[in-house]
Amino acid sequence: MSSSWYDRHILPHALDYACGLPMVGRQRQLVVPLAQGRVLEVGIGTGLNMRYYDKTRVTKITALDPALELHPLARERIAQAGLEVELLGLSAEKIPLPDASFDTVLITYTLCTIPDPLAALHEMRRVLAPGGQLLYCEHGRAPDESVRRWQERLQPLWGKFSGGCHLGRDIPALLQAAGFALPDLHTRYLPGPRPMTFHYWGVAHATP
Repeated sequence: MSSSWYDRHILPHALDYACGLPMVGRQRQLVVPLAQGRVLEVGIGTGLNMRYYDKTRVTKITALDPALELHPLARERIAQAGLEVELLGLSAEKIPLPDASFDTVLITYTLCTIPDPLAALHEMRRVLAPGGQLLYCEHGRAPDESVRRWQERLQPLWGKFSGGCHLGRDIPALLQAAGFALPDLHTRYLPGPRPMTFHYWGVAHATP
């Protein structure tokens, strides 16, 4: 299905603005600099993570995102960062790369939009090398019942105008169901409307 005029011309800049807010940038800084070795970034979007990579720790980055309309902005930031990045217009549910290919898998504000997040996480686990790390920073299901009700009420309209973003996905449950342990899971609300701002972040490892 071809994308709409809104998806091609308005949504990339709207997402770039929302995902580039200072408070969101501070969340990215908590996980992106931890990436090391061979890195797979799933859902590169407009390339907002590029500025936070530690060049001394990363050897090569492979980046996936099926939203081709976001790639021009991503390429600009890749060039500015001076990093070696292979940018692929692919979804994460089927990653055409060998097992144990990466030392780090990075997902930031990604699981909310993937149509089948559990399938994608299984693929991420498959391509992660033994002893590797999954770095994650995501928004999702709020702990407060009143906020969750608002997430459910807003979702039909929110999803239409946000590129398919889901407000209430249970991020820890998805990670654990895909075979990841979460030894240092962190959570909090960021400033702003609570249905959109409950965050999860940390380092996950594949369970034996």
